[in-house]
Amino acid sequence: MPLSSSALAGPTPQPSTPQPSTAPPADRPNRRRADLLVAAVAIIGAFWVTSGLWLDPNGRAITVNSSDQALFEWLLAYGAHALSHGQNPFFTDLLNVPDGVNLAVNTSVTVYAVVFAPLTYLIGPPATFLVVLTANLAGTAFGWYWLLSRHLVRSTPAAVLGGLFIGFAPGMVAHANGHLNWSAGWVAPMLLWGVLRLRQPGRWLRNGLLLGVLVAVAFSIAAEGLFFTALACGVFLGTWALDRGRRAEARALLPTFLRGLGVTAVVAFALLAYPLWMHFLGPQRFHGTGFDPVIHAEDIAAYGAYPQRTLAGLAGLDTSLAPNPTEENSFLGLPLLVLAVACFGLLWRRAEPGGRATLRALGVTALVFTVLSWGPRVKIFEAHTDIPLPYALLGHLPVFNAALPSRLALVVAPVVGLLLAHAVDLLRSTPLSRRARNGWLAGFTVALLPLFPATLLTVHRDPVPEFITSGTWRQYVSPGGVLTPLPLTLDLAPDGQRWQAYALAHRQGEFAIPAGFFLGPGGPDGRGRIGPVPRPTETLLMEVARTGEVPTITDADRATARADLRHWRVQVLVLTPEAHGAKFPIRWERVLEVATELFGPPEQVSDVWLWRVSS
Repeated sequence: MPLSSSALAGPTPQPSTPQPSTAPPADRPNRRRADLLVAAVAIIGAFWVTSGLWLDPNGRAITVNSSDQALFEWLLAYGAHALSHGQNPFFTDLLNVPDGVNLAVNTSVTVYAVVFAPLTYLIGPPATFLVVLTANLAGTAFGWYWLLSRHLVRSTPAAVLGGLFIGFAPGMVAHANGHLNWSAGWVAPMLLWGVLRLRQPGRWLRNGLLLGVLVAVAFSIAAEGLFFTALACGVFLGTWALDRGRRAEARALLPTFLRGLGVTAVVAFALLAYPLWMHFLGPQRFHGTGFDPVIHAEDIAAYGAYPQRTLAGLAGLDTSLAPNPTEENSFLGLPLLVLAVACFGLLWRRAEPGGRATLRALGVTALVFTVLSWGPRVKIFEAHTDIPLPYALLGHLPVFNAALPSRLALVVAPVVGLLLAHAVDLLRSTPLSRRARNGWLAGFTVALLPLFPATLLTVHRDPVPEFITSGTWRQYVSPGGVLTPLPLTLDLAPDGQRWQAYALAHRQGEFAIPAGFFLGPGGPDGRGRIGPVPRPTETLLMEVARTGEVPTITDADRATARADLRHWRVQVLVLTPEAHGAKFPIRWERVLEVATELFGPPEQVSDVWLWRVSS
């Protein structure tokens, strides 16, 4: 097994890697106790990070990314609704009227939506979102601990350290700011476990079937993460197999490995044929992404910097080197980088020749993903240069053009975690002087303590209006008809999807909305964009909501507004004084003033202002 602790062992005789099936009976209770303890610590840590939301799941939102939170709440509600009503989980007409939205090219989290559908109907989308987010963090830490303890290291403390570090690494905590896809880091160790099993002789069919199912699950939760994991496996295994000391072993394993991989491909394709067709050939598809790869590339200095939501960040040592707090993908801190290099050197000196092949593969993987995460051009301390990097050659290729380069840094933290775990494993089995042991202990403390995670920042989020919760909206909108909040729903004003999610999860029926927060076609050079191509009335109302500046409304503006309403097939316009802005407060008084100029005096129904639109 390429990553086993025996492969990295030094010349001193070492016990073999413990396996679940061969562990002595006396060890199994100890392992179970360790498993339960790690699971408890992981759950407590996940609750700590998300504790601000647990205070009021329906009334709190993630401060820096409430728009993504609203989107994933909607995806959970729509997925449950599609399952119970026999609708297409990969395309919807409820958003972006009249064109609809291709959810296969968005992050539809289909597996989560299906598995948690009963919970969504029972406690609502916001609370279900929080349950999944918390489980993601805890599952990531425990998943890496499990992989390490069962297959990669001998000592339990080494597995615990590696699992908890990777599970609560800065990138994982950053993406807990609203991303149910990227916070699902437990997918990676499960995929790696499946890949390692492909080498087992005589079991290629069963192992290939299992890995194929895991690939399909991973695609439905985090397709971008699946791509990164596959790419990392390719770089690691390719480097390991090309080592002169491992070529014979690689050739012997290759037939079994390829048979299993072929079964994996067949099973995964069979399960994913329709979503893949929708992704690449379906309606409202796009190529590339709506995000600038230069902006969303990792700053070289970010690797040595500290993130915001850590002890170091709370002490004022954080930086603004990420495009936003959700994308602090590296931010390991300079002491940890030094410690990782020291651990690599320690393991290299003590490793057997075969173990050095494994270390070399780990080092190459970390280096490749670090350089690729820097994007197409060098950026350091927020200064952009014209110095080209390898990603400039890859960024236009299929799949690469749909990924953000900075997120490639998320592969580096697990590699660092593996090095730390193997180093602890070696140090525990090696006689050391008190001075050396204390030195290593101090090094680990100085490197890891500043990265202890802080709780996510949260903010009050106004509730869904009574006009929606009471079902009053059904008196004004025909089944499946179009209702739109003012301003129109976008990533900056996600209320429309929150209202939809409530109606779907509480079995009130369907109403559609124009626009919405999603990725769709219409960006520059044929790439995607966030939301639809804007129409004049949408732009006007959003600008008023953002700035509070009221323009002079002319008859031409009114005519344009009527044309836009006809295009969207709107039956009713709704404005609430509790409108939520994801990045700025909605100036609802000014929106009311402009909407009255455009559409005439509104009715006051329940807790909203309402404009009926005649056919």
